[in-house]
Amino acid sequence: MADQELDARGLNCPLPILRAKKALNTLTSGQTLRIVATDPGSVKDFAAFAKQTGNQLLESSESNGEYTYLLKKA
Repeated sequence: MADQELDARGLNCPLPILRAKKALNTLTSGQTLRIVATDPGSVKDFAAFAKQTGNQLLESSESNGEYTYLLKKA
């Protein structure tokens, strides 16, 4: 279970990343953020975002056009 949930459905790049960044800022190190997005471009975006920021992308999945990510704050 994630410490915080972010609904980014219906938002296009770069909004899901920006909202996730904002939400991560409220978390402490080791806490997790679950993001649900509908933008197919978010797959690439979240992988790059995790790499650039040092946050860990624990999970990335797609189901019925919805993309779910689980990020762990560095």
